[in-house]
Amino acid sequence: MPKTTKAAPGESSTKRVVSRATSGAAGAKDGGDRFLVEQRAELLAERATYVEAAESLRLEAEALAEDMEPGDIQFDEESGEGDTLNVERERDLALSAQARAAVDEIDRALAKMDAGTYGVCERCANPIPKARLKALPYAALCVACKSGGLSRR
Repeated sequence: MPKTTKAAPGESSTKRVVSRATSGAAGAKDGGDRFLVEQRAELLAERATYVEAAESLRLEAEALAEDMEPGDIQFDEESGEGDTLNVERERDLALSAQARAAVDEIDRALAKMDAGTYGVCERCANPIPKARLKALPYAALCVACKSGGLSRR
């Protein structure tokens, strides 16, 4: 919260607070811009990794499905390779879906950067600490909101 001092004659205290906040923001803007550039680069790198993983897992699941023959799946006590392939395929599909969900979250964070709302908690509208954004660049909630108030006693 900005400090206010007694207004000079003819100057409103509101005007001085706004000019002080603006000058402070201009000084922090260079550091903020650098932070956003670094975060954007991190998000794009993570996005590329997740896209590659999602596609690789999807292709692997398709290959497992092609390798399975209709008679491979057994429903008795002697189940073998057919069940294992099916479990692997389902696992690959689940991991691919998780990777695609992460890409969606990253895309939302990139859109927030473009809109100028990156780093603002979606629930309480307070700033998300930079340390949290560095650890999880696509974080949409601050720690207090994410934990559901569990950290408050």
